[in-house]
Amino acid sequence: MGDESTVLTPAAARHLLRRTGFGAPAKEVAKILQRGDTRGSAADRLLSFKPAAFQPAGKDLRLRQNSWIKYMIGAKNPLQEKLVLFWHDHFATAASKVGDVKMMAVQNRLLRRSCKGSFRTLLQEMNRDPAMMEFLDTVRNRKRTPNENYARELCELFGLGAKDANGSPNYTQEDVVQLARAFTGWRLDRDKPLFDEGNHDFTDEYPERGPKVVFSQVGGFGPAGRSFASAGEGPQEIDTVIDILLAHRDSDGRHTAARHVARRLLEFLAHGAFAETTPERTAVVDSVIAESGFDQSWDVQALLRAILVSDAFYETAAAAPYGAAAAKSVKWPVDFVITTMRTVGLKTKGREAYVDGGSRRSVRSHMAAMGQELFEPPSVFGWEWERSWITSATLLARARFARDVIAARGSGGTSFRPEKLVDLSLTVPGAILDATLDALGVTDQVTPEQRTILLDYLTDGGVRTSLDLADDDTRNRKLHGLFGLLLQSPAHQLH
Repeated sequence: MGDESTVLTPAAARHLLRRTGFGAPAKEVAKILQRGDTRGSAADRLLSFKPAAFQPAGKDLRLRQNSWIKYMIGAKNPLQEKLVLFWHDHFATAASKVGDVKMMAVQNRLLRRSCKGSFRTLLQEMNRDPAMMEFLDTVRNRKRTPNENYARELCELFGLGAKDANGSPNYTQEDVVQLARAFTGWRLDRDKPLFDEGNHDFTDEYPERGPKVVFSQVGGFGPAGRSFASAGEGPQEIDTVIDILLAHRDSDGRHTAARHVARRLLEFLAHGAFAETTPERTAVVDSVIAESGFDQSWDVQALLRAILVSDAFYETAAAAPYGAAAAKSVKWPVDFVITTMRTVGLKTKGREAYVDGGSRRSVRSHMAAMGQELFEPPSVFGWEWERSWITSATLLARARFARDVIAARGSGGTSFRPEKLVDLSLTVPGAILDATLDALGVTDQVTPEQRTILLDYLTDGGVRTSLDLADDDTRNRKLHGLFGLLLQSPAHQLH
């Protein structure tokens, strides 16, 4: 057990870097240890970044994807990009439906700029985000026939969740019907949101629809519910709706949106067990909310800090007292790919951003084969996490990517150079293995049994007692091979 004043061990430092960024480079681990960082000071340092205004560029989706991939590989603040990925999944929006890559890029910049700010503000901004307005049909929401798509997902996915920790519904169909009225009349004018008063649902025009009231059966507001016309009818209604959502309380009397977002962030940053709404997990959710004051301030940065200093975050670090058998999370394809590229110091080549070895496929196509295409989540629910990433086909795709990485023989930064990662003067197999594990930041991820297998590989079953890494043939066969095995191993694909 620990708290924000707990000094980070090497295993904890690696865990922190892996989960909040892309890999745990030995140099970054060393900096944390040399400073004597605590959980709190390390979290503060990671969260101190000023959000960048980067926006993926390119005339088509392929180039926009390549642009974002290249940015992630070189990102100075990897936690920012991890959060952009989280929000991209949370507010899942697909380019194939939106039909405008510029709008997708603008949304990407919005998520980057707002990734650790106010959740209230982020919800309000998403109400008016052009890509979202197109994706969930706000632009087709008219007073005669209100379109319920955005209102439904605002409740089910973005704000409240379908059910609370006790399995009670957080909203009703009637709530969706009423909320849809708030979003009538909005359209896009040259990719900018514009309110068209003539197409907005005003109560006087449709008295048969009743007053604009929501959550009369759930939410803790009582039978009278809450009126989203309380601040006046018109464009301001979509902001009033957000205020009501954030005041919603579940069957435990807790702020529903705070629990929903905190649980999702714990699942993303800590481990997948938080997808299960057990009393124990819910207690952790409530703890980080109380510690951060998130249900009052809606400050995402404060919530993130509370998560990053908690025992729940560190309980899957592969070190005492938890052990290498602790439950892990499967890296998203984008996390696996970007972590690999950053850790081994490999850059993409050309406009197509390909790995200059093996099949010479683009990084984008490698990730697509693994089951993830940026800007194209499979549905409004986003990607399925954890074991859903692993099939026979996607595991082969991950192996092919690892093969291409160690086969990269381009020039400069597009060539895999293990001599930059491991001291070639090392000759003892055990020391070579330790150095390689350290370079990949997975020292604590390998079990004793796996270590024995890797040493058998290096020593040809114990025949070799030393290795000459300065010899090209030995280095190409053994050191490259060792990196290849580890890149394909659970040690590198789980965190």
